[in-house]
Amino acid sequence: MRLRLPAERPTEPPTGYKIAHPVLSQDGTRAGFTGVSLGGALPYGVLDDAACVYGRRHRPPARLCDCGFHCVHDRAAAEAMLCTAEHRTALLLEVSVLGAYIRFERGFRYGRQRVRTAVAGPCACGAAAVALADAGWGRPGWRGLAPACAGCVRGRTSVSLAGFARLAGEGLRVVARGGGAGGSAELAAGAELGVPELVAEAALLQARLDWFQSQLARLGERGGGGGGGGSGRG
Repeated sequence: MRLRLPAERPTEPPTGYKIAHPVLSQDGTRAGFTGVSLGGALPYGVLDDAACVYGRRHRPPARLCDCGFHCVHDRAAAEAMLCTAEHRTALLLEVSVLGAYIRFERGFRYGRQRVRTAVAGPCACGAAAVALADAGWGRPGWRGLAPACAGCVRGRTSVSLAGFARLAGEGLRVVARGGGAGGSAELAAGAELGVPELVAEAALLQARLDWFQSQLARLGERGGGGGGGGSGRG
């Protein structure tokens, strides 16, 4: 006799928490996430279906496989994973568990999800993040991003938090938390930008302008320094 797991029929999708790295497509037109464990090689969107990382043809979550999206019940448990060195630049995600799922003691394994909120920690320098900038790694066709303040963006490929939310779509909210500036700003895709969001966008643009001006100044110094010498033929 085969034992069957009890079936659940919730009135609304369960909520879970996980961590993931933000990614930006090579052409800069799409934004998404990539996991920190088995599914790290498969970037996913805000609303997406899981695929078996082993290439099997079953639909996740299969009982005899460990494929599918994973999340935990407790927000604090997900935040604890951000303490490890390799996960310091990951974002904390709040997700809706959609479709079929398997419940475990600490969380869910499931086949479809919607990312509702993404929380970005502070920049590596400690200041509050206003953008997600090139982290120096990636996947084929995707650049890995990390939280960055306006002063640390410089000439790196980057997108503001509001810009990332718009590119990701599906009503995603991006929240900047922590840092020396204090407080947090919530940015909703499709919503009008308020004063805090416009200030963050302006700071990012000013930082980029300052960097480009410094580069132009360096090029000007190089070009002007070579006119004093002459050459002669013996």
